Amino acid sequence: MTWLRVDDRFGQHPKVLAIPKPIRSHVIGVWALAGCWCAATENDGLIPEYALPDLPKAAQAAEELVRELGRLPGIGRRTAVRLAFHLLRAEGEPARLAGALVAVAEQVRPCSRCFALAEGELCPICADARRDRHLICVVEAPQDIDPLERSATFRGLYHVLGGALSPIDGVDPGDLRIAELVRRIDEAPRDERVEEVILATNPTMTGEATAGYIANLLRDRVRVTRLASGLPVGGDLEFADEVTVGRALSGRREI
Repeated sequence: MTWLRVDDRFGQHPKVLAIPKPIRSHVIGVWALAGCWCAATENDGLIPEYALPDLPKAAQAAEELVRELGRLPGIGRRTAVRLAFHLLRAEGEPARLAGALVAVAEQVRPCSRCFALAEGELCPICADARRDRHLICVVEAPQDIDPLERSATFRGLYHVLGGALSPIDGVDPGDLRIAELVRRIDEAPRDERVEEVILATNPTMTGEATAGYIANLLRDRVRVTRLASGLPVGGDLEFADEVTVGRALSGRREI
């Protein structure tokens, strides 16, 4: 039989180290202090190794939750731990979150026309007869639609590419929905003929490359425009970088 002495080295035992670090002290406090410590007092500070129980199922489930949350973009280990313990403390919230995730997985799909998020064949924007069908705004991802909609300025339709050109990452034109955009323009009914395409890809190297590629494809078909870029409202000129100032000067207009 292997005996362990209850001292600083106790925390280095494999069974103890198997407990996720953020909750290790809490788990030890539940079973180690209640059982192992008592046994040690009767054996001159020694306890049999079998007295150490395996990692509790609850701790394993908590670690699995932390691991899954940590896989989300922008979520690190510490944030995942805080979110996990918030869910564990909030009564009813884990069930509501699980229900929402299941509903999204089962019901949400890409719109068959613009590839934004939809619960049916068409998204609410494409299904809205009041939208201007002669105008299409091209974005990289579905989440890029929200700020444009919140501006309450654009009343046309959208087209989601599903990313941006990046040869380094292996993203070629065939990996994006560029062919679908061209087909959508060419096959539009006469009363819904597309007159202008607004390129609203991100102002990054990949976004600019994508905008340039699409502009070359569509230049002989429709009017192609690019979202303006420059100084933000409420920003200070002294803190702007050279590229932003240069674009603001190039896009200046009369008032």
